[in-house]
Amino acid sequence: MKNHFVALFSALLLSTVAIPNLVHAQGSMAAARPHIDKAKEAAWRPKDGLNDLTKLYETVRAPALDPKGPVETGPGSADQRRMPPRPDWYQEPAKVFDNLYWLGSWGSASRIPTQGQLSPGGQSTWAVKTSAGLILIDSGYDFSAPTLITDGLKKVGGDPTQIKYVIISHAHSDRYWGSKYLQDTDKARIILSEADWNAMEKSPETNDLKPKKDMVATDGMKLTLGDTTLTMYLTPGHSPGTISTLVPLKDGNERHLGAVWGSINATLYGHGFRNGPTLADVDKMWIASATRFMDIANKAGADTYLTIHPFYDNAIEKIHLLQYRKPGDPNIMVNKDNLNRFLTIIKECTEANLARIELPSHGATGQ
Repeated sequence: MKNHFVALFSALLLSTVAIPNLVHAQGSMAAARPHIDKAKEAAWRPKDGLNDLTKLYETVRAPALDPKGPVETGPGSADQRRMPPRPDWYQEPAKVFDNLYWLGSWGSASRIPTQGQLSPGGQSTWAVKTSAGLILIDSGYDFSAPTLITDGLKKVGGDPTQIKYVIISHAHSDRYWGSKYLQDTDKARIILSEADWNAMEKSPETNDLKPKKDMVATDGMKLTLGDTTLTMYLTPGHSPGTISTLVPLKDGNERHLGAVWGSINATLYGHGFRNGPTLADVDKMWIASATRFMDIANKAGADTYLTIHPFYDNAIEKIHLLQYRKPGDPNIMVNKDNLNRFLTIIKECTEANLARIELPSHGATGQ
């Protein structure tokens, strides 16, 4: 009899613990749903497949829809240096505006690497042409930089020896591993935020591919080269000091303003280093960054989204179509609505992820 009451008491005790947790999980999904719906609405354009952003939506919403919700993972292992076959990454360079070239690798909504060696997002390197040389945004990998950047610039009539600056949007291998090659070969100045220089130094990734510390970007910092001024903003959340950049664009007699948003997901760990105390803290940073940069971009008149991962916005498909453009036709890359939709999806899906995060158990530190 005594054992029976002990068992009954234990069952009742467990139920009082389990039921609140169950309610919390259901409540957090309910709180996440309005944000998911807003992101979905921003993503889908049924009569305009070229401007479809559902791949972005499906990627960023995924943690919120997981039955367990977002999970704080460990640091993982360092990204391993590799040399994938050329067909797995090569893409022809392209002139996108009169003063802007795309020198990236492929990974489009219709053509995804199959060997699992590269992110299906593809990698963008943007080359901004000025009256006094070139400014690059990101460098891609070490194995691809000589082909995509050096040879790519020559193919579009550029001179790689005129690369003066390379802005690294964040300190992950797909962004900076090619920068040491550009620093050594073309004497390019390398720019990261202080937080990301520090993160890179601490990263377990191979030191052979880390550029020598050089210029430090600060929030709102302007970089002027000849007749062109880029403006950099610190938008932490994907890395401790992610950079997002506004880029003046020329298209015949028209003037536009491009916006390079620094990444896709909020991450607690990035390539071996920690971005914040907890995943919830990092989500809050990313939400604040997206909200702020959207406001900055809108007030500045930005009307063109310049992707760092072409998979998510059909950028390669659009760039391909530019060759069919007739004189007087609008530039297919110019679309203010796309910029706002992209950042809305980032913000709302991250809000949904945050809503799904369970409160830590008693005694958990989150460290």
